[in-house]
Amino acid sequence: MKLSSLLSILLILLLLPGCSTVSGLFDGDDEDAEIVSDDVPARILYQKANGEMASNRYADAIESYSLLESRYPFGMYAQQAQIELIYLYYRQSDMDSCIASAERFIKNNPQHPSIAYAYYMRALANFDKSKTLLNFILPRDPSEKDPAPLLESFETFKTLIRMFPDTEYADDAKQRMIYLRNELAEHELTVADFYMRRGAYLAAANRATYVMEKYQGAPAMPQAVYMLELAYRQLEINDLAYDTRKVYAANYLDMDGTLLQPDYATNKVSCAANAWHKILERLNLKTYYCD
Repeated sequence: MKLSSLLSILLILLLLPGCSTVSGLFDGDDEDAEIVSDDVPARILYQKANGEMASNRYADAIESYSLLESRYPFGMYAQQAQIELIYLYYRQSDMDSCIASAERFIKNNPQHPSIAYAYYMRALANFDKSKTLLNFILPRDPSEKDPAPLLESFETFKTLIRMFPDTEYADDAKQRMIYLRNELAEHELTVADFYMRRGAYLAAANRATYVMEKYQGAPAMPQAVYMLELAYRQLEINDLAYDTRKVYAANYLDMDGTLLQPDYATNKVSCAANAWHKILERLNLKTYYCD
């Protein structure tokens, strides 16, 4: 046998173990049914997941990043896998998993450079969670609607702005907070109106008061003050009803398009029937309204 042929055979034999090692990283011939062997390094798993995400194979990427995180829970690759999972769950409209992943990352990596991103995605997922198609297809009683996702989103955006005011997410967070404030105020007022129509005047008053205390600046504020006065009237708490009317007149009389009832704010004529009634009204012990 010639020396050149012998050398060729030896070279092939040396290469065979290397080929078997590479092919053994992923068992199975079908790429979609790959079973990753236990000895695959974190770097290779990470590259595999990145490739799947780049190819828009989001479900496969989620599986690969999750496998990487479970096998190698510590280190750079695990942290980056957690960040990518937050995005992928959001991309797949799995808001609950997105929120859970963001919360886990925040808890485990409070000093990570991407911590602001985790807060933002947590807030954004809650923001979108409240706007599912089901909410529009199956309308529910306003008092039964759960504002928890909106509240959670509002508070998380608030935390983000407080902790990371100079990040790229701060401006968007501020705009979304304004929207959320208005939505939450409107929700509370809808529930207050629901209670008013059913004669639960104390519950209506509490809801209106909550709007006034919590959501200053919301477009629903004039209506909240107005509804609070109506609730006090029904409860016959006349001194508070009178004070609430003065608050309404002082704050919303000159607001174009927001005044609910001009007569309500400007009616300063007492309808007390006699002198005694006028004394009671002056002492804020009773209010006599002009019907």
